[in-house]
Amino acid sequence: MALQAANGRGIVWATLIMALLLQIMPLPSVVADFRADWVFIALAYWTMALPHRYSILTAWILGIMLDILLGATMGVRGLALALMIYVIALHYKRIRNFPIWQQSIIIASLSIVYHLIIFWIQFAIHRVAFDPAELLPAVSNLVIWFWAYWLLKRLRRDFKVR
Repeated sequence: MALQAANGRGIVWATLIMALLLQIMPLPSVVADFRADWVFIALAYWTMALPHRYSILTAWILGIMLDILLGATMGVRGLALALMIYVIALHYKRIRNFPIWQQSIIIASLSIVYHLIIFWIQFAIHRVAFDPAELLPAVSNLVIWFWAYWLLKRLRRDFKVR
């Protein structure tokens, strides 16, 4: 029993670390503006699937790690990610009962709010200008959610993650 619980945690953390690596992976400048929020997508899935194990604290830790990896102001993504995962954790029963296409719209909408929170915090600290291209990852998240949901659900079932 303990081996299964540890194995399940390992699978989840492996997917979250993979999401961190995908988030910092260099992309060509043509598609860099459309970089999906891999950490947000993976954590949103695990929060809906296992809200009692992966939620706000996990989001805050991953957000801090993302700030460190990106060389950004410490805590900005941690706070934004924790707020968005809080919303998902609050409504996870409703969200996971929606069809996948509605879930993808919800994820894309929350992604827009995630990027706006990051902008507002950076504006308050550094007085940065708003660039509408910062909302383009929501388009990628809308499309990627279908495949990410399918892949993570399959991993969860194959490895019996509970």
